Amino acid sequence: MHVPDGFIDAPTSAVTGFVAAGALAVSLRGARRELDERTAPLAGLVAAFVFAVQMLNFPVAAGTSGHLLGGALAAILVGPFTGVLCVSVVLLMQGILFADGGLTALGVNITDMAIVTTVVSYAVFRGLVKVLPRRRRSVTVASFTAALVSVPAAAVAFTLIYAVGGTTDVAIGKVATAMIGVHVLIGVGEAAITALTVGAVIAVRPDLVYGARGLQQRLKLRVNGDLVDAQAPETPAPAAARASRRTLWIGGLVTSLVLAGFVSFYASAAPDGLEKVAHDQGIDTKEQRHASSGSPLADYGVRNVSDARLSGGLAGVIGVGATVVAGSTVFWVVRRRRTAAGTSESSASSASRAA
Repeated sequence: MHVPDGFIDAPTSAVTGFVAAGALAVSLRGARRELDERTAPLAGLVAAFVFAVQMLNFPVAAGTSGHLLGGALAAILVGPFTGVLCVSVVLLMQGILFADGGLTALGVNITDMAIVTTVVSYAVFRGLVKVLPRRRRSVTVASFTAALVSVPAAAVAFTLIYAVGGTTDVAIGKVATAMIGVHVLIGVGEAAITALTVGAVIAVRPDLVYGARGLQQRLKLRVNGDLVDAQAPETPAPAAARASRRTLWIGGLVTSLVLAGFVSFYASAAPDGLEKVAHDQGIDTKEQRHASSGSPLADYGVRNVSDARLSGGLAGVIGVGATVVAGSTVFWVVRRRRTAAGTSESSASSASRAA
């Protein structure tokens, strides 16, 4: 659903740019509360994983494909504020390095693919986990539903933005019907990927899943006819916990590299939902040449590498590497600012007590 340059007029693009900038500023502050020494490294990995899986277009209808948007997955794994930042980092890397998603439309894409999907999906997710039984399977079910809803929600958001600032004279009713219809199907794929990924992480380290915090029920045992709390399992030693996190991080990075560097070659070559609708409805008649079309990685291939498999694989590996570095840097800075703020508050509190 990457919106290229030329679909949306300049004033509307500017407004969405301000909206996106404001949301990112809020998210940077909110992420300080979500990130800690355990989850900050995971956030950079989540961004890289979203980048990798977005390269895997899957067929959804005749001549149409879809790919992960990632807002629901990121929000559930690392928190809604951090999730907005994760998807935004991915969109920035794609726009600058791979000429995917217009640079003048970056505000539109962040608003639609990062903010709308994250806010909608996490609201649905939190609502469901409050009413479902407090167990791990409920988190997976809620993840599936939240991701399913988030994709057509993004389609609705694009339609509204296009209704305000579209550059072609197309009946909005037709755009809405086509966009929502195809993205409901894409949402099924998004939901499956999100539920499988969240379920896999919960199976290994449930404490690292932001959306699952506080949902584990204390095990009950029946003793002499009465239910009593079972003894809590021992907390893993810090060294063991760090080793487990390191193993998860390395495994996730290797998976991302394999998906982007190898599996992506077998992805569907059909246009995605927005591209298909834009072509069928005449929205793409005003599409402009991408400012980064001369990038050596444009269109997810390495310039001067003639072998298509090798070219696409190298581009995918480079993209995963660039995204994990950029994302990890952002979240490291956010984490450091949280630590610095906590130290300042502690010093001020100590000084106040001493006085």
